[in-house]
Amino acid sequence: MKKNDRTITLFTMVGHASFHLYEMVIPLFVVIWLNEFDVSAAVLGAVVAVGYGAIGVGALPSGALADRYGSKQLVVLSMSGMAGGFALISAAPTIWVLSAALVLWGAAASLYHPAGLSLITRGTDQQGTALAYHGVAGNVGTATGPLAAVLLLTVLDWRFVAGLLIVPALVGVLVASRLTFDERGETSSTENNPVAGQSLGLRRFLRQSKVLLVGGFIVAFAIAMLAGTYYRGIFTFLPDILADLPVFGSVEVAGEPLESSQYVYAGLLLIGGLGQYVGGRLSDYRSPEWAIFGVFTILVLISLLFPFFVGAGLVATLVICATLGFFVFMEAPIHQALIGKYAAADVHGLSFGYTYLGVFGLGAAGASIAGIVLTYGGMNLLFTTLAIFPIIGLILAGYLITRGRKRVEKVVQ
Repeated sequence: MKKNDRTITLFTMVGHASFHLYEMVIPLFVVIWLNEFDVSAAVLGAVVAVGYGAIGVGALPSGALADRYGSKQLVVLSMSGMAGGFALISAAPTIWVLSAALVLWGAAASLYHPAGLSLITRGTDQQGTALAYHGVAGNVGTATGPLAAVLLLTVLDWRFVAGLLIVPALVGVLVASRLTFDERGETSSTENNPVAGQSLGLRRFLRQSKVLLVGGFIVAFAIAMLAGTYYRGIFTFLPDILADLPVFGSVEVAGEPLESSQYVYAGLLLIGGLGQYVGGRLSDYRSPEWAIFGVFTILVLISLLFPFFVGAGLVATLVICATLGFFVFMEAPIHQALIGKYAAADVHGLSFGYTYLGVFGLGAAGASIAGIVLTYGGMNLLFTTLAIFPIIGLILAGYLITRGRKRVEKVVQ
């Protein structure tokens, strides 16, 4: 990799790890908050949902800002805001202050993906490799954050633990602020783009959207949204599903019982880091359309086979969990490369804004769908239902492959 590629990759790895550390730690506090603030699960669920929803809502303006002002300031601001959100969480005296803290965290977190991913697709030469390392860093945050929080909560008060979690973001801000790079190292910022260089505002946003929301990008956006819905549907209830399996029992840490399924879940997320790396490298050597077609095919098979494997003993359960973690996270850098391919360089920020509005905003419907199906149909029906999303993704990826072939044939003729 070139020096500029390496620096951008390191910068975005720091931001991505910070984002996912906080995203996956919040659910661990939910059980504690139910007792601390004496509220029902319905009320607290709505409060947490608003915080997560802010990620999707804020993604769109974040993308527009990244196109106009660049990504570095937004990523640094995102990490600072996430730290501020957790500082307020640690001191929240009421459910209303907690609500405000979660919204602050969500608004700050929403800045990261459009800014970070557009930086990679605009500024690096080896985009797939950069996305691979970026994905690995996200999974390190996803796995190590919750695991560290689980261990700390066995011996420390939750407020103190929430306060300690400010440290990773502040360290990230310090490291990221000292890195220098060319944000548009592999693109010409305004060349051949009818909307580049215009002032920030509603008119510019609408014109950019009109240029963006056509053709292949719409299909790539739909693929990313389907992947986000599948992801949220799987991971919202997977810890509970694993905890209910008879093959997993309790272990004692510092005199406190912990479910062994929690360690399996953390291990699954770590294996996802390897999947992210492979997915990113694959998109450098193979078209993202074919790569995502292959990953969706395997996810369909995993979804349909999961209930059978978990009923076949401990080894089979560990194998299917590891396979699920690897391929679910392998998909992410591939759809990110797909978005970058079908969007003009000067609207990459906005393209990822729309994408993560779909992935985190509209994709949040996966949690509701999973909850309803699990409540009334059980685990088997849940995984069968969730298989529908990668099946639709397969069809759309097939359309992009066919579309690309027809274009090549026209050029040859």
